[in-house]
Amino acid sequence: MYKDLFIAFSRAGLLGYGGGLSAIPLMHNEVVERYKWLDDDEFSDILALANTLPGPINTKLAGYIGWRLKGFWGMMVSLIGSFLPTAILMVLLLTLLNAFKDKPWVQGMAKGVIPIAGVMIGVMAIDFIKKAGNGLGWWVAGILAVLSIILIGFLGIHPAILIVVLILSAFVPFEKWKKRRKEGEK
Repeated sequence: MYKDLFIAFSRAGLLGYGGGLSAIPLMHNEVVERYKWLDDDEFSDILALANTLPGPINTKLAGYIGWRLKGFWGMMVSLIGSFLPTAILMVLLLTLLNAFKDKPWVQGMAKGVIPIAGVMIGVMAIDFIKKAGNGLGWWVAGILAVLSIILIGFLGIHPAILIVVLILSAFVPFEKWKKRRKEGEK
């Protein structure tokens, strides 16, 4: 299991060129699809929580998932797997790319990564929207998505605030509200 933790988070870290967001779909693939350590809902919950905390998203996800699966040593192996191979590769690649930084093929390669990372993030977002639509209902999921875009994208509200509000709203007794509303209609 420790070897699998190291390999899974190393693979996600090494192939997630472009930062933490581009590694999240890769981590999802490793943790949910390949090794089946978590299901989609658990991964989504961990991702939402990790987004509210400061620091790099990769290490937060790797650390928590490792801790959850194998305790302290699972966390340590997952964290080392998430950053050590990437750090070594980064030093090697940056040294190489710096030597050829003025070449057009290096500049083209760097520009080509951005749309690929965007597509990976978009595919994961569509999967989450589908799951939200199936779980909450399409109207509620759509309203929440549009409201989130407005609050975060246009009004500049930090995503952590929105996530905290959504988590706190889970404690609101909606069943009592629905019952009162139906009684009021009679």
